[in-house]
Amino acid sequence: MSIPAQSSGTPDTEPDGPEGRLRRFATIWSRAIFPSTATSLTRTEFEQHLLPLARGLSDILHARPFDAAPAGQVGAALVAAHCTDPDALSSTLGVVDSYLVLYCGSNGESALSTEDSRARCARMQHALAGGFTQALRERTLSEQEAIARSALTARSDAERALHATEARFRAVFKDAAIGIGIADLDGNVLEVNDTLTRMFGGLDHHVRSHKINEWVHPEDSPYVWKYYDELVRGEREHYRVEKPYYRNDGTVLWTNLTVSLLRDAEGEPQYQLALMEDTTERRLLNLRLRYEATHDALTGLPNRTLFFERLEKALTAADGSRFGLCYLDLDGFKAINDSLGHASGDRLLVEVADRLQSCATARGEMVARLGGDEFVALTTGADTETEVVELACRILGVLTNPIRLDGRELTVRGSIGVVEGPARERNAAEVLRSADITMYRAKSAGGNRFEFADDEADARAITRHGLTTALPAALERGEFFIEYQPLVHLDDGTVHGAEALVRWCHPQHGVLGPDRFIPLAEHTGLIVPLGRWVLEESVRQANFWQKRHTDGGPLRINVNLSPTQLHHPRLVAETVDVLERSGLDPGALCLEVTESALIGADDDLLKPLRQLAEMGVDIALDDFGTGYSNLANLRRLPVSVLKLDRSFTMGMQQHPADPVDLKIVEGIVSLAHSLDLAVTVEGVETGAQAEQLRKLGCDTAQGWYYARPGAPDRIHSLLLADAV
Repeated sequence: MSIPAQSSGTPDTEPDGPEGRLRRFATIWSRAIFPSTATSLTRTEFEQHLLPLARGLSDILHARPFDAAPAGQVGAALVAAHCTDPDALSSTLGVVDSYLVLYCGSNGESALSTEDSRARCARMQHALAGGFTQALRERTLSEQEAIARSALTARSDAERALHATEARFRAVFKDAAIGIGIADLDGNVLEVNDTLTRMFGGLDHHVRSHKINEWVHPEDSPYVWKYYDELVRGEREHYRVEKPYYRNDGTVLWTNLTVSLLRDAEGEPQYQLALMEDTTERRLLNLRLRYEATHDALTGLPNRTLFFERLEKALTAADGSRFGLCYLDLDGFKAINDSLGHASGDRLLVEVADRLQSCATARGEMVARLGGDEFVALTTGADTETEVVELACRILGVLTNPIRLDGRELTVRGSIGVVEGPARERNAAEVLRSADITMYRAKSAGGNRFEFADDEADARAITRHGLTTALPAALERGEFFIEYQPLVHLDDGTVHGAEALVRWCHPQHGVLGPDRFIPLAEHTGLIVPLGRWVLEESVRQANFWQKRHTDGGPLRINVNLSPTQLHHPRLVAETVDVLERSGLDPGALCLEVTESALIGADDDLLKPLRQLAEMGVDIALDDFGTGYSNLANLRRLPVSVLKLDRSFTMGMQQHPADPVDLKIVEGIVSLAHSLDLAVTVEGVETGAQAEQLRKLGCDTAQGWYYARPGAPDRIHSLLLADAV
């Protein structure tokens, strides 16, 4: 990767802008590595030098498709800028790990998830470290090869100039910091220096007793001996490879090997010169860096990065291969953390990790920790339909035995989402998302179980998530609207009022009823601003109706209140504000509260409703009869209307009507009227139902028999019909 030229224009350096965040990252980077850099630049100049490299790292982080390899060129650029001290590499890796995602994670065209950003950052660190060490090695080898060639040239001159030049050559050959060996074209070792002898264990005869082509190692690159044959035939002048050797004690020596062909005065091949750099410690460092980048620091299990590599490999395997994945989340782990502390929670996670590792010991199985109390287990092979079930059962089984912590015995349970299927059908992100969704389905079903992934359930969960995230913007964009269903007097059939029913005109899913989004709004807290908007629109519409319909009495508007709205501290103040600004009389407003929301309600919860009732606002108890509440509670509730659930009227659609339903409704109506409560019936769909309810004494009704929910002008048309 070439270092981009400094832009001649003036960048957007706003502190919170992309360029401003990038510059802050470059500043942190320069402060971390400048003290260990051998450069004549000032720190400010050095920071400007790092800015293009920082921009390159940001581009790599957001590249699609993602490829961490170019980060190695950033490491090479550090070496070119004389940042060759080991502290410069470790400080750079620390800065990239801690600050790259923080300052540059949102600089791309599309936002990355936290999980994807951290995985990409880990792979970039590994590539950067590799590029740094490769560049440092090549720089060292170039310098040392030049020294070695100079030494051989000195040796040739020494032979011509006899003893004076010979002494000079010997001094260079013997004291070189890298191993140097000379062999003939048949592979016989002729000379080695002390450094090379020490690299092989200190035994000179061990090196000289082997021909070059006898130093074979199982991990040799397939090109090593091909290059060697070409060189001794005179077809190649030199080659450079990474090659392992066995020392005399059986340990392995890793080297960067450079072999050059030496020709005589007539240009004929005569000798081969080998330069060896001992890279064993560097290789161990790279392996350690790789391990730390791919394993969880707490449990020692593979982390998300390594797991994704293994999962992607399993999903791209040959046709006929299958995979099975178990996504585990511990049930109630937060309570353990909160009650016993994070240190105890960490010890529990280590014990769980050890148990899980004992469950996945077969070929093709692995366990990893994704983070927190989330673990995954993967199995691959041809019969994963059976194996993944057995794996999930083993996991739940090892969790049944209590875990002892600080003298306590803790029983840990878990919920598992299982995904199984053939390779080459889905990518890793899709599989993990499906497993995550399925795990939450198992948790919702009571936990301590596993559930299999279901495409339809996944689609519903994804849709719910999409609706949840789209709710705030939908309210701002005005995607909600209200339909009104008339409330009709049963004695004469005239319109008494209307119930406001909110709808969502979703850009992709069309018109959605309240059952699709009201629970989501409750969960996110958006129900409060949404409920206020519904109240404002409904009251405004009711005020308009009353101004147009002056001879039929006040037209009532019924608005639903959710449980969250009941607990909102400004319920009374906002309702009063809406009524005062619209000019609507409080008696024309009826707030509907479900019976289940008031079960066990204390005086603090009932106080706002009592205040509204004292102002003249009617309070209706919605879905009455479904909450199993004590009928005696009606005396303490500030309600003026009971709305019977439609389940009581379904038996009246048949002829003759269900006598049990008739008795129940008759009893409820009698009780309500004795308490001065009006009775409204929902779900009236036939004339027979309406007539039966009128005979039983019900006051008002609503349902498809009269009209379906519709636009506000339909209510106005019904009012005009009543007036006629």
